[in-house]
Amino acid sequence: MDLFKKCEHLTNVKTAKEKGIYPYFHQLNSKQGPQVVMEGKDIIMIGSNNYLGLTSHPEVIEAGVKALEKFGSGCSGSRFLNGTLTAHVELEKELAEFLNKEDVVTFSTGFQSNLGIISAIAGRTDYILCDKENHASIYDGCRLSFARMLRYNHSDMEDLERQLKTIDTEKSGILIVTDGVFSMSGEICKLPQIVELAKKYGARVMVDDAHGLGVLGEHGRGTAEHFGLENEVDIYMGTFSKSLASLGGYMAAKREVCEYVRHVSRPFIFCASITPSNVACARKALEIIKREPQRIKNLHHISNYMREGLKRNNISIIESQTPIIPIYTYEDEKAFIACKMLFDRGVYVNPVVSPATPAGQALLRTSYTATHTEEQMDKAIKEIAEVLQIVAKM
Repeated sequence: MDLFKKCEHLTNVKTAKEKGIYPYFHQLNSKQGPQVVMEGKDIIMIGSNNYLGLTSHPEVIEAGVKALEKFGSGCSGSRFLNGTLTAHVELEKELAEFLNKEDVVTFSTGFQSNLGIISAIAGRTDYILCDKENHASIYDGCRLSFARMLRYNHSDMEDLERQLKTIDTEKSGILIVTDGVFSMSGEICKLPQIVELAKKYGARVMVDDAHGLGVLGEHGRGTAEHFGLENEVDIYMGTFSKSLASLGGYMAAKREVCEYVRHVSRPFIFCASITPSNVACARKALEIIKREPQRIKNLHHISNYMREGLKRNNISIIESQTPIIPIYTYEDEKAFIACKMLFDRGVYVNPVVSPATPAGQALLRTSYTATHTEEQMDKAIKEIAEVLQIVAKM
């Protein structure tokens, strides 16, 4: 059988393109922001993870330009060998201080961070307890680790404990890993209960805070700060591609744990280091987060404003406390049609369809930015309400 035979059978993609409702790979003609130019159209962007609105901040851009001029376009090697800049080390120190952890290891992407952390920490004799709705990078990190992965039902603490009871803790280490904020639903994990179970069964806790940093907690330190459990989480993982307006990822933990990962993590050792401009942009974004905590308040204000507006229009959403607000269309094709109609009306949203959601639970994933205005939200609410009414009758 020809290896490429499977490539001929993307029938759902072909069908969506033929119907003119294929929703992916729209091209931006401008910077990422609350309003963008996409394929020549002015678009209200409510499908981005630019939570604090820093990707187009002039200080962030200036920092990236200066780093490009000083260090060049890349490092031409891994952190392990010739690719460590003074700026990498400074970023790690600044993040560790901000997150109240002893040390930080940075990775070239957020996805790679989960691969690198989990595969290094968990081995063949260990167990990983994984929420069923965790990010794909967590699942791939589990596979790369060769540890035995046990999936517990989403945020189901009884199921988590049931599976913990089956493990012989004398012979195996245990890592419980969860998204802090689940990326599709915007739900916050049940961290207090997870920490309690971890203590009871001698497990370690890792929180993927990609969507929590800059979003949750008084200072934006994420899910653990939100719950007052910063000393109870063993490993934080996060990304620079969201609130930190750059590209890359990190692990924050005790110093000996970070040092271990630096020396055994294959995705860390064998990958080129983060580019100088990305490091500088992340550092500047972190500086602004510390300097301007009002951005976090603005983010929650605009998210709540949108949430209440959608509910006033009887639009079915998944409730959350975060800037991720999923809107039900239920059927996959209706999600594609709604995305197309909204794009034509000047509003960008993301479709989430099976298998990313259960069949019959298709969503429009919307997400918000601290720099959105109420006027932009009023426009978006109006268009969403009208489009969903039309789609519902199809």
